[in-house]
Amino acid sequence: MKTRFTRLRGMPDLLPATIAPWQQLEAAARHAMRAYGYAEMRTPVIERTSLFQRSIGEATDIVEKEMYTFDDRKGESLSLRPENTAGCVRAAVENGLLQPGSVNRIWYCGPMFRYERPQLGRQRQFQQVGAEVYGLSGPAIEAELILLSARLWRELGISGAVKLEINTLGDTQDRARYREKLVSYFEANRSILDEDSLRRLAHNPLRILDSKNRDMQDMINQAPALRDSLSDASLQHFDELRELLSVSGVDAVENPRLVRGLDYYSHTVFEWTTDQLGAQSAVCAGGRYDGLLEQLGANNMPGVGWAFGMERVIALMDALGVTPPAQTPDIFIMGTDDVAQADSLALAETVRELLPNASVLHNTAAGSLKSQFRKADKSGASLAVILGSEELGNGQVTIKPLLGGAEQTTIARQQLEPTLSRLLAR
Repeated sequence: MKTRFTRLRGMPDLLPATIAPWQQLEAAARHAMRAYGYAEMRTPVIERTSLFQRSIGEATDIVEKEMYTFDDRKGESLSLRPENTAGCVRAAVENGLLQPGSVNRIWYCGPMFRYERPQLGRQRQFQQVGAEVYGLSGPAIEAELILLSARLWRELGISGAVKLEINTLGDTQDRARYREKLVSYFEANRSILDEDSLRRLAHNPLRILDSKNRDMQDMINQAPALRDSLSDASLQHFDELRELLSVSGVDAVENPRLVRGLDYYSHTVFEWTTDQLGAQSAVCAGGRYDGLLEQLGANNMPGVGWAFGMERVIALMDALGVTPPAQTPDIFIMGTDDVAQADSLALAETVRELLPNASVLHNTAAGSLKSQFRKADKSGASLAVILGSEELGNGQVTIKPLLGGAEQTTIARQQLEPTLSRLLAR
């Protein structure tokens, strides 16, 4: 009996029939990044576990529960990357990109891995697009990154279904003051906290504010406000960002309970959210992480960025009906007999040279003309180009439109390029 292998749970196959929206999203992201002057970076999917423990934080859900971690043959602990900011910073430091006074605008696209329950828009292997900027402080670069994402949503046709939420976490001193108030408040309400919140209380109390436990919401809503612990400089930073967004025509809703699940964020944090995907409301998230670069070896270098999971954006595109149809060839080329079959292969190469942007499918298997036309119809091609012994002898080809009911026509080979171009343009 043959062994039948199946994919791992949460590790989806992307099949040809469903790949079109992925390619559309990748192309739109590449176009937007180029428009803003961001250069692509590709980093390994495996890094030392210590990189994520140091950058993300040992008390976070990602490090404690979700990372795929293993020892290699030499006993070194390695992990599949659960996110890519830490890997990009590591690469920038290691390769000498972060020189004093330098500015790096980079972006990435690739798979990430987290062990969690698969659901709509969330898989154990998921594809992520992100943008990062190293070397610029102040709210202007934060506004640029938000504008970049807003442009991408417009290009994809989903801008009407997302809204921007922003908040500020202040600087290190601000959060230290706030942490004391928050811990005191939660300790006084310890009996209401669930198991996750009790665990976070010692190491990451701000994450309790993001809890979705309904039994805790009234207590969380009465927690001390972070804004009351912010310095004048931090408040000014945030006010300037809001003004920049307003001038640029981007509506932003201030959400004082918005925090990020990773330890390295400071000052501005933001999320693009939607009400079209049920509980999975976050579409894209990011913020400033000035302290992270210094933790990983850079000298006092500011950083800011965002990332989105492609699965969730594609799910939103699908919900809004803006996903493209499955790709089909433009032209199906066939030979009507054994004599013409070999020449039809060469003809297909000629058509590809003449029309480099066209998709050309050649029927490499011999068969009756009727069976070949069935294959042509099934392929979804717009045109069939037919080569038989008669056409071969006369230096001609026959073109038959497969959609719309137009009549077939036989033309000289010299008319192939203009005729095909005209028919495909209809």
